[in-house]
Amino acid sequence: MLFESEIIERNHVQIIGQGEQTLVLAHGFGCDQNMWRYLVPFLTQEYKIVLFDYVGSGNSLKSAYNASKYSLLEGFAQDIIDICETLALQNITLVGHSVSSIISSIAAVQRPELFTNIVMICPSPCFLNDPPDYFGGFEKEDLQELMNLMDQNYLGWANYLAPLVMGTNNSEVLTQELADSFCSTDPVIAKNFANATFFSDYRSLLPKISLPVLLLQSQQDTLASLAVGEYMQENIADCQKVVVEAHGHCLHMTHPAIVAQHIEHYLRNNHLD
Repeated sequence: MLFESEIIERNHVQIIGQGEQTLVLAHGFGCDQNMWRYLVPFLTQEYKIVLFDYVGSGNSLKSAYNASKYSLLEGFAQDIIDICETLALQNITLVGHSVSSIISSIAAVQRPELFTNIVMICPSPCFLNDPPDYFGGFEKEDLQELMNLMDQNYLGWANYLAPLVMGTNNSEVLTQELADSFCSTDPVIAKNFANATFFSDYRSLLPKISLPVLLLQSQQDTLASLAVGEYMQENIADCQKVVVEAHGHCLHMTHPAIVAQHIEHYLRNNHLD
């Protein structure tokens, strides 16, 4: 068992804000906790905010990286559990962006007593198409080509993927920030995380989620379509879905005020203890 100081250093844990409710913000693939800075100012007056970097991202302790552990999303979920346990956090809402919606769900299924709610921002349980009943948005061959591009031209991969994720109608500054974030991640670590993200299938996890869920998604999102959101809502027992009039996969960066408004409304009116 790691000591509290080791967990804080390993995941570069930061705690800000105040309030009886705690929001643990879990960043997406190729990102770090810095990506939450657009959303955080809207929430710090009401909530305690816990920020962290997954091992291998941001200012995390790179020496703690274990390729085997983090080849599956369960490894990242264990880090969330570690953080919540060692800090003795209570009344926790997990807020996950993209793949961290699923990572948060894994943590919540494994340790439901630790958490109160899950907020999913642009989630997908499976990015692969599985016709005729499920269309995650990508053929396996297309994703494999993307992985090959990571090996051949990492900078080109980052500059290709960033506008696809951010959405072409959004700020070029945000798109460049995302591309820079991709580039700042060690290529070997990034590829391992990418494999765990894009080639996994966690659809069977959805019915096991016992906590109430708020699902926020964009009207147009190349990585997580409206059909994916509908599938998730149908397969999660207690799921409220909100579609935001927006483009892209990073609502917390492009529309932070709207995301904060929906989170606050949900927590105030639906599932307060």
